[in-house]
Amino acid sequence: MKMVKKMLILFVTGFTLVAAPGLSYAQTLVKGSTGHKVTALQNRMKSAGYFHGPVTGYYGPLTKYAVANFQLATGLVPDGIAGPRTFGKLNDVEVMARVVHGEARGESYIGKVAVAAVILNRLDDSRFPKNAHAVIHQTHAFTAVHDGQYDLYPGSTSYRAVIDAMKGWDPTHGSIFYYNPNLATDSWIFSRKSVTRIGNHLFAK
Repeated sequence: MKMVKKMLILFVTGFTLVAAPGLSYAQTLVKGSTGHKVTALQNRMKSAGYFHGPVTGYYGPLTKYAVANFQLATGLVPDGIAGPRTFGKLNDVEVMARVVHGEARGESYIGKVAVAAVILNRLDDSRFPKNAHAVIHQTHAFTAVHDGQYDLYPGSTSYRAVIDAMKGWDPTHGSIFYYNPNLATDSWIFSRKSVTRIGNHLFAK
């Protein structure tokens, strides 16, 4: 993983948040809604591990239950209504799962959670942007974004690791950096205070 250097204040600007395919942040879907937007929502909830029924394009009890459980797990009001905040959180989970899959595909489950936790820790750090998409797309922040692995489809384990991190599991103890000491070539990252090692990654502050 290539690390953000000392000029952490040089945040990415002009980014575009990408909503789930077929979904709009401005819309609201409720029990009784139908159509391709509901189909897209069901597919996204299925990827995140919350929707287990058939994809029908009908927002019935199963979909409402899935949405409510997803909301509860990610810190939203579990009303079962899929509105802008829910779609925004779905997007956060999606982009984070792509990073986890690209950066920690060969790591243990705790190693995957750790990568997700670093993203969340950066969101809480004033030196980084304030939304997941911007954090992930900072220049040279995550190797997976730049070498194409970010575009791979995340497995269910990556989604689950992101959700667990969102629930508060942080095996990195507040780290905002990580790197493979056997592969890192930037001497700056070795100056960071190491916190813990998980698999092939050293996590640091």
